Amino acid sequence: MKRESQRLAGILLIVLPTVMYGGLTILTMLIRDPQYVANPLRQDLWRAGHAHAGVLLVLSLVLLRYVDDANLSGRLQALVRISTPLAAILMPAGFFLSMISPGAVEVSPLIVLTYLGAVVLAAGVLTLGVGLVRRPRE
Repeated sequence: MKRESQRLAGILLIVLPTVMYGGLTILTMLIRDPQYVANPLRQDLWRAGHAHAGVLLVLSLVLLRYVDDANLSGRLQALVRISTPLAAILMPAGFFLSMISPGAVEVSPLIVLTYLGAVVLAAGVLTLGVGLVRRPRE
């Protein structure tokens, strides 16, 4: 594993407990915050944000094991390395920030961050996939 990938993997592992803390926060709100419980849309979007953050961070770690073996230029490898962690920030931010007010009944325009994160994620995953398919046989 190249140093860039190894360093990013270390950073992601250090950041992962923040997602765990987010789960604890959501659990606490379910138990102690009647406004949170009274707003099913907010619950659904915050749950989706938390789930996306965790899954995308783990996916980031998996992709780092492959990126250095892909037939990609240095720039494209950098794109792949950063795309999934960036999506792990953008997508949950869209879910959380679009329903930040406890009384919100519809999503705010910040939901666009979720779509932007999906585009960034797709670009990175597709790039890595093509790079791995193009890799010469050993």
